[in-house]
Amino acid sequence: MVRSLTGHPRSVAGQVFILQVAVVVLLAAGAVLALVLQSRSDVDREARNRSVGVAQTFAHSIGLREALKAPDPSAILQPLTEETRRSAGVDFIVIMDTEGIRYTHPQPDRIGQRFVGTIEPSLAGEVHTESVRGPLGDEIQAIVPVFDEGKVVALVSAGLTVQNVTDVVDRQLPVILGVSAAGLALATVGTALITRRLRRQTHGLGPLEMTRMYEHHDAVLHAVREGVVITDGDARLVLANDEARRLLGLPRDAEGRPIRELSELDQHMAELLLSGRVATDEVMAAGDRLLVVNQRPTVPRGQPEGAVVTIRDSTEMRVLSSRAELARRRLKLLYDAGVGVGTSLDVVRTAEELAAVAVPRFADFITVDLAEPVLQGDEPSGTNMPLRRSAVSGIRDDSPLYPSGRLIDFLPSTPQARGFGTGQAEVVTDLHEAPGWFAQDPPRAQAILDYGIHSLITAPLKARGVMLGVVNFWRSQKPEPFDNDDLSLAEELTARAAVSIDNARRFTREHAMAVTLQRSLLPRALPEQSAVEVAHFYQPAQSGVGGDWFDVIPLPGSRVALVVGDVVGHGLHAAATMGRLRTAVHNFSALDLAPDELLAHLDDLVQRIDHGAESGDSGGLLGATCLYAVYDPVSRRCVVGRAGHPPPLVVRPDGTVDVPPVPAGQPLGVGGMPFETAELELSEGSQLVFYTDGLVEDRTRDIDQGLDLLREALSGPGRDPQESCRAALDVLLPERPRDDVALLVARTRTLGPDQVVEWAVPFEPSAVGAMRAVVAEKLTEWGLSELAFGTELMLSELITNAIRHGSAPVRVRLLRDRTLTCEVADGSNTSPHLRYAATTDEGGRGLFLVAQFSRRWGTRYTPEGKVIWAEQPLPGSSEEPEGPYPDFFDIDSVEPI
Repeated sequence: MVRSLTGHPRSVAGQVFILQVAVVVLLAAGAVLALVLQSRSDVDREARNRSVGVAQTFAHSIGLREALKAPDPSAILQPLTEETRRSAGVDFIVIMDTEGIRYTHPQPDRIGQRFVGTIEPSLAGEVHTESVRGPLGDEIQAIVPVFDEGKVVALVSAGLTVQNVTDVVDRQLPVILGVSAAGLALATVGTALITRRLRRQTHGLGPLEMTRMYEHHDAVLHAVREGVVITDGDARLVLANDEARRLLGLPRDAEGRPIRELSELDQHMAELLLSGRVATDEVMAAGDRLLVVNQRPTVPRGQPEGAVVTIRDSTEMRVLSSRAELARRRLKLLYDAGVGVGTSLDVVRTAEELAAVAVPRFADFITVDLAEPVLQGDEPSGTNMPLRRSAVSGIRDDSPLYPSGRLIDFLPSTPQARGFGTGQAEVVTDLHEAPGWFAQDPPRAQAILDYGIHSLITAPLKARGVMLGVVNFWRSQKPEPFDNDDLSLAEELTARAAVSIDNARRFTREHAMAVTLQRSLLPRALPEQSAVEVAHFYQPAQSGVGGDWFDVIPLPGSRVALVVGDVVGHGLHAAATMGRLRTAVHNFSALDLAPDELLAHLDDLVQRIDHGAESGDSGGLLGATCLYAVYDPVSRRCVVGRAGHPPPLVVRPDGTVDVPPVPAGQPLGVGGMPFETAELELSEGSQLVFYTDGLVEDRTRDIDQGLDLLREALSGPGRDPQESCRAALDVLLPERPRDDVALLVARTRTLGPDQVVEWAVPFEPSAVGAMRAVVAEKLTEWGLSELAFGTELMLSELITNAIRHGSAPVRVRLLRDRTLTCEVADGSNTSPHLRYAATTDEGGRGLFLVAQFSRRWGTRYTPEGKVIWAEQPLPGSSEEPEGPYPDFFDIDSVEPI
């Protein structure tokens, strides 16, 4: 077999093409060779004839014989022969005597020499032609006798050289080759067209492949377990394999006969074969067999010319296929339950998903009954308790089953009570014969039977060994009752759903615990203070409690600290971490630190917490942000610092909203960089708006878009903090927030000149008495003369300490707000300490007296030094002491010595 260059056998069309091309090439080569040989023969013959003609013409010319008789024949004949040679187109004309001595020659030096060639035949009177090796090379020459009175008196030879003859042939050769090439091209094109048609008909197959294909086709056609029938356009049976003959009962000689003449063929099958229509998986009875038939028309030349029919016997596979289809539907149900049940972490929603997924594919009605503690996130404490109907789903909405939300106390005789108690699923094939179930509620049971519900499966919901409830599968439309296969499916379905319900229960418990913890850590009621009017809002995330918090902390001098923070993450850990940070903020604020210093201390604390987490403590942070501001109603200045938190907003009294340029800072716990603050001067009635990113950031928008919406919602004059808070929430609060939302709106107030007074104290001890008189006069003016004695005593001690232990300048300030605050400032950073003085000490009792007369006292540091302050409750307030003085000033209680 002919192979290609790659070693693969060529197709039949390729082999035919190669053979035809080879034959054409050989024929063309033979033709060229024949033409060349024929041309050479013709030229040789033409050369001989021309030589004979020229020689004879010259031999019979007039005057030749007279010239031969002349004393010098060469002188006469040489010019004549040369002229005649050139005009006759021959290479030479030689005249010689009978001895062969030349009289003429194209080469004059050859005259007088013997002629090269055979002269004997010409001497005998014959014309002779020959090829010789002469003076001019290979020559073709003719020798003709010259007669005079019947006697040969001389010889004339004329001829051509072989080279000139060959040149003539060479000039003809291109024409010969061109004609041959054109013939070869035409033959090749014709061969290619024939080969292309053959390739299309054989599909490029080789002889061996065609043989194998035929053998395989024959083997498969007659061995396959599927009948194959082919008919032509005249409704004749062209082919029927062995399986088709067996299924249709055809005789051996059926091929070639018309379909109508096959009496053995079933009538419905014959009608299908005669119709030629398209049939796809049509089920057809043929005798005692159930056949599946497919029919497609054949269109080999663009128009129908018959049909191909495949037939398979589905009699034996019918039962198996129905079982496989049932198994497939059940697997699909379990898959859909795995995907559709448990999409949320809500117990009731999960129960509803379970009830909905299997209706109507498995049951006509499904009810889910859960133990009451499960709905609260707890584990049931026993198996003898009422169950709450948590979900109902069915093909109709008017069923007489207990509705959703009903608390049902199942009797011990019911399948539900037995299933919840034992953890075993149970099937009731006929509810008409179930007296234990009927006894639960006879009127409702009878209504259920009258409704058409006739069969029941009760499957317990059990996860991690804990009984959560039961699922009831009811059947009404399908006449057959539930069987054991249905029971297995119900157990598998409820087992998968129980895991999702238990996960939702545990989430509900943890969510409730986290919410409880977080709300216990958040401020339940904001403290009373006069610096700001506050409105606030907090909502935990839908998916889990986070770590957002806010706080309002009163500070000495009628100031207030406003705090908002955010701990990354959700759950108990985030809530507990938030509580730790909030407690730390309270402790640090008690030291009266500036915002940047407080954030620095908080940052150190977070780093220590993270370091403890790396050492094995589970209380580490994933990240936290904080915004801390201190507002002074006397100076109307607010100092703000933030650690990675969104910036605050300031709503001016005219309704314009600004974003003050507060340095962002890094989140808490990063360390390595100092925090910066910004000082804002706020008009009375301005609103400070603090928030967490859960308010302005959502899946549908980024934080910048949310911030623009917040600014737009807050803009507008004349609103109180509660109205501003509501306006922001109406625009930005998501329906199901993914993160905690905290919002704090504080409207600023001021303490006017009638509530604040300040004096500069000369740096000398004699100034103490004068300050006592001035302070007493001011308290009388304010109507606080009851506090004059204690105030004078405290100021005397504080001013004396400032002059004695501090440095100038010394200033005194009184603030009348919810309390009376006395402040003494000096330029020293030395902090006084409260101590017990011995009986022999001359001093050391000043701060003790201050602590006794004041509700609270303390020290805060400023860039200029320090301020020692003390607060006293105003007369008539709930914090006013019972007596005007402490007990140790009661003179009557002192015994005489």
